[in-house]
Amino acid sequence: MNPTVIDPNYVRIFDTTLRDGEQSPGASLTSAEKLEIARALARLGVDVIEAGFPAASPDDAEGVRMIAEQVGNPMWGEGETTRRVPIICGLARANKQDIDAAWNAVKYAAHPRIHTFIATSPIHMRYKLRMDPEEVVERVKDMVAYARSLCEDVEFSPEDAGRSEPEFLYLVLSEAIKAGATTLNIPDTVGYTTPEEFGALIRNIIANVDGIEKVIVSVHCHNDLGLATANTLAGLRAGARQAEVTINGIGERAGNTSLEEVVMTLHTRRALFGLTTGIDTTQITRVSRMVSTYTGIPVQPNKAIVGANAFAHEAGIHQDGMLKHQETYEIMRPETVGLGRSKLVMGKHSGRHALRVHLEELGYKLSKEELDAAFQRYKELADKKKVITEADLEALVGDQVSRGEEFYTLDGLQVACGTMGMPTATVRLKGPDGQTHVRAAVGTGPVHATYCAIDAIVGVPNKLLEFNVHAVTEGIDALGEVTVRLQAEDPTLHERTSPQNGYTRVRTFGGYGADTDIIVASAKAYLAALNKLLAASGFSKDGGSSTPNERSQVGSRKEKNP
Repeated sequence: MNPTVIDPNYVRIFDTTLRDGEQSPGASLTSAEKLEIARALARLGVDVIEAGFPAASPDDAEGVRMIAEQVGNPMWGEGETTRRVPIICGLARANKQDIDAAWNAVKYAAHPRIHTFIATSPIHMRYKLRMDPEEVVERVKDMVAYARSLCEDVEFSPEDAGRSEPEFLYLVLSEAIKAGATTLNIPDTVGYTTPEEFGALIRNIIANVDGIEKVIVSVHCHNDLGLATANTLAGLRAGARQAEVTINGIGERAGNTSLEEVVMTLHTRRALFGLTTGIDTTQITRVSRMVSTYTGIPVQPNKAIVGANAFAHEAGIHQDGMLKHQETYEIMRPETVGLGRSKLVMGKHSGRHALRVHLEELGYKLSKEELDAAFQRYKELADKKKVITEADLEALVGDQVSRGEEFYTLDGLQVACGTMGMPTATVRLKGPDGQTHVRAAVGTGPVHATYCAIDAIVGVPNKLLEFNVHAVTEGIDALGEVTVRLQAEDPTLHERTSPQNGYTRVRTFGGYGADTDIIVASAKAYLAALNKLLAASGFSKDGGSSTPNERSQVGSRKEKNP
């Protein structure tokens, strides 16, 4: 039974990691990565997954459709019979073309939703929309009614509600309800309000909008002043019953409200708020790591709930208190959010079936071909490590998923470095033509030399923006994982257009690699990002846009000094 129907204190968790979160600079995701994140979100227990902005491009529309089909319907495989099927939502501006695109993508889900929006603040109406308030009201009435003619579940958002005139906002929302909206989302689009202001805004909307008792009130806050979570909680206390959030708080500019912060605040301070969610909190850390890996956006160490230091106690007085009683300095147990659960799950002699079962328990559904590849990599890892933990398995699968379409694969790597001589790397890659390419290069360090050698083969101009490396687990034999983010030096490769402001950016591409050798992991991550760049530029294995020798050779790259 749906808890939102029988429990007035149940808060729906609307996750927009795959839409608003992906608008974060550099957070471009492949379809395979989006699907894995959507599966993880469903396993986490989110009520609504905003899977994307289908009108942005055919690729975006296809990604939303794939999620609607594969995540938005009951799955009766092992371990899936009790999974709650989430609502799958697509964003649309208030015009028929966008709404049609959204519907054609989400209609394959058991519970589809169209989310349409238009700005209502004076500054947005005047300078962005160039529409009179009366025109905005008519557009809301027409487009919400049109969306409702296609889909029974329609969400409407008055963009920049935090800076809208209250009386006009009440009018627009009342008309949206009359036209058939089932959820009214109140966004603080530019993160302008304070908790007191935002809580009062929600209370006044509930008190002054006709028909408000027929719909769910939602809140969507941005973090420009660092108040996104505080504003969201203020909105929930004022009567909203849906929170729009992203994993790790990623999103445009300073980001969105963080799912983990809202959920764990409601969980930890249940006596204060009296509100519940359907989230399995033990999945939070795993999903956080997955999103960080696939987007290439690291989680800062002091991030609440999921940061590396969230449960670390260095000060002597804190350690003394913790030894005497855990609750002296910990208001929640790390196990509650899935920390401290890594354990020996498999051994060197474990078989393919055991690997499949463990991966399914972690939320990964692999095809036979994918399982074969994962098993081969698992056996290679098992030969190097005595113990294989859940974190190792997640890194292994993350490395495989992040590769996407592979034009170039690492076939061999040899590095010479140290205090004597110049760091030199020799790289052997298998190319899309089926042949092997070998290059050597000198750099300022082993990773720089490796990347220069790869550049000499692939020959795609780019700028490395970020390089991050850390150990997956403790111990001298730990897997090292590397994430990179690079920008194409091709002005025709624009980022997806933002649905709010219409801006485009030069596209960036993320890559992830894992290996017990961090130089090898670095090479894998760089190749994963380069392969995504090649795919976006129209390169293909059977002829492509050009051959390596026809493209300009990059040579020495001073900006690559990870």
